[in-house]
Amino acid sequence: MKDLKSLLNVRYPIVQAPMLGVTTPAMVAAVSNAGALGSLPVGGLSPDRTRERIHATKALTDRPFAVNLFAHEPAKEINEAEITTMQDFLAELCLEFNIPFERQNPADFKFYYYEDLIEILLEENIPVVSYTFGRLKPDVIAAFKAKGTILAGTATSVAEAKLLAQDGNDIITVQGIEAGGHRGSFLADEPSPQIGLSALLPQVADVVDVPLLAAGGIYNQHTVKAAFALGASGVQVGSLFITADESAASEAYKQAVLNAKDTSTQLTRAFSGRWARGIQNEFMKRMDAKGISIPYYTIQNQLMSLIRAYAQKNNLKDFIALWAGQAAGNSKRASTEEIIKGLIAML
Repeated sequence: MKDLKSLLNVRYPIVQAPMLGVTTPAMVAAVSNAGALGSLPVGGLSPDRTRERIHATKALTDRPFAVNLFAHEPAKEINEAEITTMQDFLAELCLEFNIPFERQNPADFKFYYYEDLIEILLEENIPVVSYTFGRLKPDVIAAFKAKGTILAGTATSVAEAKLLAQDGNDIITVQGIEAGGHRGSFLADEPSPQIGLSALLPQVADVVDVPLLAAGGIYNQHTVKAAFALGASGVQVGSLFITADESAASEAYKQAVLNAKDTSTQLTRAFSGRWARGIQNEFMKRMDAKGISIPYYTIQNQLMSLIRAYAQKNNLKDFIALWAGQAAGNSKRASTEEIIKGLIAML
């Protein structure tokens, strides 16, 4: 098995988790400049926006960084009745909380998928491509392999890890249930995995022969050392960076993370239609209480986009997707450089 540091061309086996809406080019560059691996999320972005973010990151670092894709499948169908019911609920809720609401026409929805971004990543010579929510198609994997790109898929179960290894991934990110943000699960024929990192990591290490990144609940020397003892070759850390100076998170989001306890987060589909871990807020409670069907990931994400943007701009924490892991409350206000150097000191 090749050493993870050699594969990634880094000095330290630490990866900053790609967090869309939080991660900025400045954050990515600061992590890479410190000798670890920064990760730039571009899932769902347009090709032009993707190239713009890559160039912004390259302007700040000459070190390697990863670009992260969403590898989910498009919705199989558009359920008009389900969307109408959801928009009726959102309109009623926004009226109550004095939030502007604009009803959207599903016929106008435009979604970008990972296939739309492959040529850009190849042209930009991105050395590491990570991805989540699924598997890359064989021709895409072949194109990256021909370029010498390192590939890292995300697994939340042993079965998913086996498939990613069979696909030829160089690295597998093993995501425990503790991790903040969206679950990387992609097997529809098994129950949604809810396996803790300490149980999942050694089981994956027993059956695959590629370096593993441990993700979920990593925040101090004990958790870092535990991850390595359980079979990881490196760690991926996300929640600690939400409160970084370079983070794009709103002040309300950062404050919620700083005040979080071990019991503050829960899994929800309310904000995006896909299971994700975040700090509980009023919108999540209202959605649970309403009990209506939530549209598929891309569609619910689109329906919520304007509401989330308004909440982010106006610091309305009850309508922001406060993605965070179970150990997020251990975060501190600091620069990205200070945070990553603190992690390096734990190795």
